[in-house]
Amino acid sequence: MPASHRTRASSPNSSASTRGLRHLIIVLGDQLDAESTVFADFDPDRDAVWMAEVAHEATQVWSGKPRIAVFLAAMRHFRDALRARGFTVHYRALGELGLGEREAETLEAALADDLATLAPERVLAVRPGEWRLAESLPKVCRAAGVDWSEREDTHFYASPQDFAGWAKGKKELRLEFFYRWLRKREDILMDDGEPAGGRWNYDAENRGSFGKSGPGKLPAPCAFAPDAVTREVLELVDARFAEHPGRLDAFDWPVTAEQAEQALEDFIAHRLPKFGEYQDAIWSGEPWLYHSRLSAAMNLKLLSPRRAVDAAVAAWRKGKAPIEAVEGFVRQILGWREYVRGVYWLRMPGFLDDNALGADAPLPGFYWTGDTDMACLRDALRQTLDLGYSHHIQRLMVTGLFALLLGVRPREVHAWYLAVYVDAVEWVELPNVLGMSQYADGGKMVSKPYAASGKYIQRMSNHCAGCRFDPGEAVGEKACPFTTLYWDFLDRHRERFHDHPRAALQWRNLDRLSDARLEAIRRRAGQVRERMCLSKDVPSDG
Repeated sequence: MPASHRTRASSPNSSASTRGLRHLIIVLGDQLDAESTVFADFDPDRDAVWMAEVAHEATQVWSGKPRIAVFLAAMRHFRDALRARGFTVHYRALGELGLGEREAETLEAALADDLATLAPERVLAVRPGEWRLAESLPKVCRAAGVDWSEREDTHFYASPQDFAGWAKGKKELRLEFFYRWLRKREDILMDDGEPAGGRWNYDAENRGSFGKSGPGKLPAPCAFAPDAVTREVLELVDARFAEHPGRLDAFDWPVTAEQAEQALEDFIAHRLPKFGEYQDAIWSGEPWLYHSRLSAAMNLKLLSPRRAVDAAVAAWRKGKAPIEAVEGFVRQILGWREYVRGVYWLRMPGFLDDNALGADAPLPGFYWTGDTDMACLRDALRQTLDLGYSHHIQRLMVTGLFALLLGVRPREVHAWYLAVYVDAVEWVELPNVLGMSQYADGGKMVSKPYAASGKYIQRMSNHCAGCRFDPGEAVGEKACPFTTLYWDFLDRHRERFHDHPRAALQWRNLDRLSDARLEAIRRRAGQVRERMCLSKDVPSDG
């Protein structure tokens, strides 16, 4: 391995590696922010940075190759950028011995080993974005007799304390009200105290589908050919995680701040104008459509959300993108992204155990292979497993919807989403899955389940035309499993939702079914559930 990749810092101006160490600054794999507050008073003569790759972070959930590669490639590029700034970086790479002369299995063990060797006066860190690490890493420092000092994460608009203050006294935490509060506070898409364009919400304009003619020629997002550092990572991941899902031959994700900025500019110029209208549309074999591909870079903190929001708003002000597209994009970042982080920190660790609907089925094995006759699910799963990506409607209304209707244990659904997507970090993934997609929190985040039949997928995609199942049928061999399970879901949860003010219409439709029809649906649903849940094994490394 090249010298620049070795664990020990070897820069000739890295005096902190040989003198008494004041601050050891921890940078985790999703904290690759060059403007982080931990660097505010960095002294190259007395301070050093610590970063680590450990196999446990890729195997605690059976992570796909693209996800592992995005994290490792971005981390190694960030390490090199810090060293170019004259920083001492103690970096543990997979397959290498640490300062304590062994390869640690966990992040906690790696830190404990290196604290014993480096003996810093204090460890500085931005608060970890995952509850598990926010609890465990300070304990490692205390056990080593080293002070742990946390700094504010300025990557976000709102701190967890801001969100907790907004949420105080509220029975329901609804996105719409938080979003409006934060837009006002930050003065984003506002004109003289009123929402730009005269409305807060343009969802009605942002539900377009492509129709039978399809999306036509699409503007392909800019791709980033792997450089030497990234190629080394791809080779490592293919070798060390050979049994994990996914492929790396088409890997082209942005893994540096410069590449993330290029990806943002490309999206603003070529896809933002139609993003709003078609953000909910699905088309077979077209993974990107008009979406931004920015979430991974943003969640690793290579790209500031302020920069993304400001660029979109500027495009509208200049007449280069319509208000409905820009508001839809801003809502995903300033609204939903900030909202789910606030909910995460407000509700952890108990959030993990939520299961309000009593779902008890295992995750079907085909979620790890994509081997299913359902065209929409097959396309979304194979795309996800191969690329580490699918857009938000595929996640919510295809893979997530099927798990909801089938009644899969929410924690298993959460583990799958965390494993397979390149942009998956727990603070954003867990609330989206458990709260929004699976309704496991009983309505604390969203007012009713996102339950729909195969007819929704038929309206928003071209999958049903080539599928052997009929989305209009709930019983019989041609019945769409989504439609069968939809009616069965309504039946199973009738008592909870029949008089719900926002969900009652769906459940009252159930009342129109005859007893014989409903019994046939129940039988068919039982057959579907038995067949889908035969494969219960979750892949593992051994």
